[in-house]
Amino acid sequence: MIDLLKRYPLPVIVLAQLFGTSLWFSINGVWLSLSAQLGLTETDLGRLTLAVQAGFITGTLTIAVTGLADRFGASRIFALSSLLGALVNGGFVFAAGQPPLDFILRFATGLCLAGIYPLGMKLVIAWTPKYAGAALAWLVGMLTLGTALPHLMRGATLGMPWELPLMAASCLALAGGLLVFLLGDGPHLPKSSGRLPLSQGLAALRIPRFRAVAGGYFGHMWELYAFWTLTPLLIGRELQRLGQGEALVPWLSFAVIGIGAAGCVGGGRLSRTLGSEWVARRALMVSGAVCFLYPWLNGLAPVLLIALLVVWGIAVVADSPQFSALAAATAPKESVGSSLAVMNAVGFGLTLPAIWLTSGLWGQLDVWVVLLLFPGPVLGLWSLSRARPDVKPG
Repeated sequence: MIDLLKRYPLPVIVLAQLFGTSLWFSINGVWLSLSAQLGLTETDLGRLTLAVQAGFITGTLTIAVTGLADRFGASRIFALSSLLGALVNGGFVFAAGQPPLDFILRFATGLCLAGIYPLGMKLVIAWTPKYAGAALAWLVGMLTLGTALPHLMRGATLGMPWELPLMAASCLALAGGLLVFLLGDGPHLPKSSGRLPLSQGLAALRIPRFRAVAGGYFGHMWELYAFWTLTPLLIGRELQRLGQGEALVPWLSFAVIGIGAAGCVGGGRLSRTLGSEWVARRALMVSGAVCFLYPWLNGLAPVLLIALLVVWGIAVVADSPQFSALAAATAPKESVGSSLAVMNAVGFGLTLPAIWLTSGLWGQLDVWVVLLLFPGPVLGLWSLSRARPDVKPG
């Protein structure tokens, strides 16, 4: 079996990434039932989602500063993180509605995800260095599907206890960790470089083009995770207008979020001929336009607004792997890893206020709350316009 896994390393890593990142939004997929049973509010949802983001930021910065990913095998860190993530995610079943324990467990889940998502990128380079650019689009696509997966599991277990989808996500994470552990580190894994001071990652910010690309990424991140957090609420609003119950919320939420994987893969293909910057710019334009227009169109037929959410779901994440490719091509070669880690940490840091604002103000502003996300793509486009010259296609 190990020989079979090593014959097809990229599909194995991509599948493991999908399984592992299902932990990220595991409680969001069951929120309607969870909140109804325990009397929790959208503010509680924002609090717990912020805990995951904060944990991921802390973990990513730790990796960037200490060089942990270079000191130990990437596959072992991935497997251990998957195991621990599965345990703390499962532990939430017993801590739901019991602050601060529920917050601590979600924070710990974010810490574990820091050993899954970035290490998945490193494993791709270790196994398929010649195709790392195309594979990156698949990895981000799997992160997107992993984010949507809890909604699918909730739809498939409709009528069953909300605990089941959470436990299913933990089982998937265990399976993903086992796959990567059996696969191993790969023949092209970079050798250890010891400690990586934070200054090495910050040094890239002195490069004008890197700053411009990073600014585009920061604007993208302001919009992305807040949109994913709001998706079940926006879907629920339109279904309520249709006179439907909650049964379709998880299925449609999965569709809106999960279709972003197609946007990532499609954008990756376009980048081969048109360049990563072209794809990133167009994706920001489309998502920004939908973000601005959506609340003004709130009186349209619910079916049309759900279709508009699907378009938003495609565009909102299609630029993500392209920003990573642009940044990697611009950062100093000797510190690409730490530069990207710092950029990711700052980007995910910006998701905290975005999620907090939108989830906290949903009850007061309803659909108009999405306008708070509009500055993200606007500032991202402005920053990206200062990025010259463009990265060559390929």
